[in-house]
Amino acid sequence: MITETSVTVETNAALANPLGLKKIHHVEFYVGNAKQAEFYYRKAFGFSRAAYSGLETGNRESTSYLMRQGNVNFVLTAAMGPEHPAAEHVKQHGDGVKDIAFYVEDADHAFNEAVRRGATPVIKPHDWKDEHGIVRKAAIATYGDTIHSFISYNTNNGHNYSGPFLPGFVSQPVDGEGVGLMLVDHIVGNVELGKMNQWCDFYRDVLGFFRYITFDDKDISTEYSALMSIVMSDGQHNIKFPINEPAEGKGGKSQIQEYIDFYRSAGAQHVALLCRDIRHTVGMLQDNGVEFLRVPDTYYEELRDRVGEIDEDVEDLKRLGILVDRDDEGYLLQIFTKPVEDRPTVFYEILQRKGCKGFGKGNFKALFVSIEEEQRRRGNL
Repeated sequence: MITETSVTVETNAALANPLGLKKIHHVEFYVGNAKQAEFYYRKAFGFSRAAYSGLETGNRESTSYLMRQGNVNFVLTAAMGPEHPAAEHVKQHGDGVKDIAFYVEDADHAFNEAVRRGATPVIKPHDWKDEHGIVRKAAIATYGDTIHSFISYNTNNGHNYSGPFLPGFVSQPVDGEGVGLMLVDHIVGNVELGKMNQWCDFYRDVLGFFRYITFDDKDISTEYSALMSIVMSDGQHNIKFPINEPAEGKGGKSQIQEYIDFYRSAGAQHVALLCRDIRHTVGMLQDNGVEFLRVPDTYYEELRDRVGEIDEDVEDLKRLGILVDRDDEGYLLQIFTKPVEDRPTVFYEILQRKGCKGFGKGNFKALFVSIEEEQRRRGNL
């Protein structure tokens, strides 16, 4: 049986929220071609284009599209020349998450407190302005080449901002056919062997998070691979970051190690997106051409015995490939896409929570077998 331990001894520090974090403001991806990535996220995942920054707005260095669905904000940024950091990022990592940005009470305080607590500074607090007003922005480093920006609109200095997104962006609405995605539930980071506890300590000591759930590698394993995972969360459970590291399997290459090898460093492995009706959402995504991992049909023969009564029809779930797991507070439904890049790196989780606060521990075994089948096809197992 998988060991899942909720840890509460560190919650006092987390509840204090030392940096004044409010929520994830946006997730910025560095991509090779922002125009084509915009089309993909709009047509495949149903995002709408909300704002734009590029040559037409006076930005000579990069092109960015703000993609929005529900409360999910993705920024897709491509370099206009080799000197922009996105160019080197794409060369090293392929398309991937660069910035998991936080909306904070005061960017100056968040940055200064984070650095005081041991964070590595990347961008010092500064005014970011256009005709719509002023935003304060700063950033610190986290695992790999990923950063956390701190963004505040209203500070003690009276900064306010009325633009469509951030300075330099203009409103450019192009509607996508939404699929029901509501918000970012969690973002998973893959780190190198032996570095998981280091980065969990970083989120505890610097951001005031606590260890929410720990998964043991002795149980999260198959014949070929294993991983260890600790979920770090803020005190209100609004921001959750599972941190994975590879563990020794009986043979072959761990899925986490495959990611690190092809991403060429630690990085954000997947973004989990919450929806209200997963059957509707997944049906639309599949119609749009999004490819998902599939588990063997035998998974569904044992489903009711394992999770008990659920509202959904099991045959519906089987047809769509949706997985189910239960904890003491309810159950969740989840499904994982195949990697959305040429490299086997970034993918997405679509999930619906019906009381459950867990992460699908009962599905790990079946899911890993499916992942390993994909690894085998790629010649990476």
